[in-house]
Amino acid sequence: MRILVTGATGYIGKRIIPLLLQEGHTVICAVRDIPRVKQLFKDQEDIELVEADFLKADTLKNLPKDIDAAYYLIHSMSNSAKEFHVLEEKCAFNFKRYAESTRVKQVIYLSGITNDTKLSKHLLSRKNVEEQLQSHHYALTVFKAGIIVGSGSASFEIIRDLVEKLPFMIAPKWLNTKTQPIGVRDVLSFLTKALGREDLYNQSYDIFGPNVLTYKEMLLQFAETRGLKRYILTVPVMTPRLSSYWLYFVTSTSYKLAASLVNSMGVEVIGNPSDINSKLEIEPMSYKKAVSLAFVKIEQNSIISSWKDSYISSGKLKNYVHTFINVPTYGCFKDFKSRPVKNTNKVIDKIWAIGGDTGWYYGTFLWKIRGFMDQFFGGTGLRRGRRHPNELNAGDALDFWRVIYANKEKQKLLLYAEMKLPGEAWLEFKIEDNILYQTATFRPKGLAGRLYWYAVTPFHWFVFDGMINAIVKEK
Repeated sequence: MRILVTGATGYIGKRIIPLLLQEGHTVICAVRDIPRVKQLFKDQEDIELVEADFLKADTLKNLPKDIDAAYYLIHSMSNSAKEFHVLEEKCAFNFKRYAESTRVKQVIYLSGITNDTKLSKHLLSRKNVEEQLQSHHYALTVFKAGIIVGSGSASFEIIRDLVEKLPFMIAPKWLNTKTQPIGVRDVLSFLTKALGREDLYNQSYDIFGPNVLTYKEMLLQFAETRGLKRYILTVPVMTPRLSSYWLYFVTSTSYKLAASLVNSMGVEVIGNPSDINSKLEIEPMSYKKAVSLAFVKIEQNSIISSWKDSYISSGKLKNYVHTFINVPTYGCFKDFKSRPVKNTNKVIDKIWAIGGDTGWYYGTFLWKIRGFMDQFFGGTGLRRGRRHPNELNAGDALDFWRVIYANKEKQKLLLYAEMKLPGEAWLEFKIEDNILYQTATFRPKGLAGRLYWYAVTPFHWFVFDGMINAIVKEK
């Protein structure tokens, strides 16, 4: 079958594509930014990359008409709670118009459980998208999932941050809200096994794990799985704003995403039973097992996708990585350094391991101070780390940077700053003729940007000089 996957660079999209390829299908990936994913899928056969933005109807003409099925995995395209539901409806409307012009027989949509009488803005938006996708031209199969638990998922990483950082928690009362989490492997099983099943056409199912848990119980069971003793006291006095700040400062989430999560966490997410488990022969795993399997992936350094690599984790970047690939020269300040390289392979490996747990090779305490300052002013800080200890792809989050270009063969890495700045910044590493060139570029915004550059120049000289020396140093 020829299958279109929307949201191909998202948390579920990245994971379902290899499964579809293993089944012998041809996968068409609809992406907004081909340079971001070209390296990721370069060794894959039976895969087609098509650049299309479902917010822009005119770009959908690039998509093929000869598709048999499609996965609709597009979720909130914006950090702003004021506009995301409008954008989601627009994407769904444009997708439907496109799909109705093709030969597609089935569209599979992954949504969220929406059974509570009082829904959050995000869950209400998911429900509206489902209604928008209904069509007489194709069959719609909807799976409504509870909280998804897996390595790299937003819920998993937030719970992990809370449990591993805080032995004792004074927490908001919404920790007593009930939910029904489901392992990401089970979600993928439902999505793939439903493909081509005519008995599931124009049907909607809640999918969920066997455990009904409060968020507090999820935290405590997570701690138990990790062999940690944790104590939680819930208090009724935390306002939504205070709760959002609590999540923001303790976990790796952005403030806007934290605010959206707090808005959703007051809603019970309990699924309605159906015969879907027996139909597809799936027995969802327990919450504890899902957590344990997630850590197997983490320990093997085989996390396929992470919510942190989504643009929603960004403090600044909201469009396309290729927009920032041409580093400006006019009106910019630069810190340029070069060093001879004896062993290019070793140096490239060190560059590809930079950030995260490895650190920045020199003046790491200063990087941490800069990260703390960024977080204090509402930025991402250094909390996101990196998805993999020595792999980088365009679009990956890397501490408070975003990977714009990463090509080991061409020996070049380009990063774009997502910390709070009065301007824009790039950091480039490239090796040519056994010379490592390290360039920090800053394009100031107004007088504040210029004053900022002059204020940090002494630290830049100290840190960047030490960093390049450490990178080329032979051990």
